Amino acid sequence: MKKDINQAALEYHSKPFPGKISVVPNKPSATLDDLSLAYSPGVAAPSREIAKDPDTTYRYTGRGNLVGVISNGTAVLGLGNIGADAAKPVMEGKAMLFKTFANIDAYDIEVDETDVEQFIRIVKAIAPTFGGINLEDIKAPECFEIDSRLGRELDIPVMHDDQHGTAIISSVALINGAKIAGKKIEDLRVVVNGAGAAAIACARLFTRVGVRLENMVLCDSKGVINVFRSDVNQMKSSFATTRNIKTLAEAVVGADLFLGVSKANVLTQEMVRSMAENPIVLALSNPDPEISYEDAMASRPDIIFATGRSDYPNQVNNALGFPYIFRGALDVRATKINDAMKLAAVKAIAELACEEVPESVLRASGVGKLEFGRGYFIPKPIDKRLLWTVSPAVAKAAMDSGIARCPIEDWDAYRAELKVSIER
Repeated sequence: MKKDINQAALEYHSKPFPGKISVVPNKPSATLDDLSLAYSPGVAAPSREIAKDPDTTYRYTGRGNLVGVISNGTAVLGLGNIGADAAKPVMEGKAMLFKTFANIDAYDIEVDETDVEQFIRIVKAIAPTFGGINLEDIKAPECFEIDSRLGRELDIPVMHDDQHGTAIISSVALINGAKIAGKKIEDLRVVVNGAGAAAIACARLFTRVGVRLENMVLCDSKGVINVFRSDVNQMKSSFATTRNIKTLAEAVVGADLFLGVSKANVLTQEMVRSMAENPIVLALSNPDPEISYEDAMASRPDIIFATGRSDYPNQVNNALGFPYIFRGALDVRATKINDAMKLAAVKAIAELACEEVPESVLRASGVGKLEFGRGYFIPKPIDKRLLWTVSPAVAKAAMDSGIARCPIEDWDAYRAELKVSIER
């Protein structure tokens, strides 16, 4: 099966022409008059206007609907540091999803640079091209400074999706998993296995949705991050537990939620059985999770389980978030993507999973029925309702937090336009 899918993927990417995206003109160019407007001499008119007022670049160019998908290839999927060249298929795929799900144009930009200062300088230098920047597949700990600095120093939305996208969808799973388990979020005992970019971002956002810091334990490759260790960096140490435990096996005893953003097969059936009643297990290592779906489901009947894979129920998929978060941010010309916008996305996605699933989603999913419960507590990424549910929530949060430069006045008209946009 693996050989078959690898060969199919190679053919998909190479035939009938290489790659997954292309640039398509959106203005007429059939006549000489058209060309005189598109380029010389007519193009001088908008250039003069922009020179007088750079803000008019949003009126006369496609910048306001253009996102840069930027990576240096140092942490690509589960492949690791494979370099900028090898990252290109993944970045093209991300650009394709932006267009498919939210009608956002996107260019993939692979930057052959690992020095933090140089990378930041390069991105800032090309930022006038874009209305927003999606950072992707940059390894920790460098990604923390890159994301933070660019978010502060640029006046357009910037988001490192490996951090914040994973955190947003994992928080959806936490909220809805707790609802199914009949537990209060503030009472959840949480174990996060992994201490890289995604893990730290998830832990931070979990505290924003109500998890108590004292109820959280993080583990890295050496075991539990606790106050007795002297070998942890500042990012990890802020989550150090005072409990005198050392191993993942010890940490999960009595835990209500396990989040794995680490590596395959580190969570055993015995560990799952040691967890609390109705345990929530989010095993997100991809393609092979911390515990397989089959082993997890066989471990105990009350498990609430999700993975990062599309071939099992409850996929924690960043595509549920980033297209719609950027759509909302771009549409109000937000200056950044802040915590209020992330939390608005979490709430909107979580609530959508509780609604009745339309026939179109059932057909696309190849199932006859989906309803909120253990087998379905995260929306499917092919659910078009995400666009007109999540994007308005994010846009409103940007407006309410005072970072929107073009506020929306008619929300019904905005939602209607979003629905039309992906049918064009």
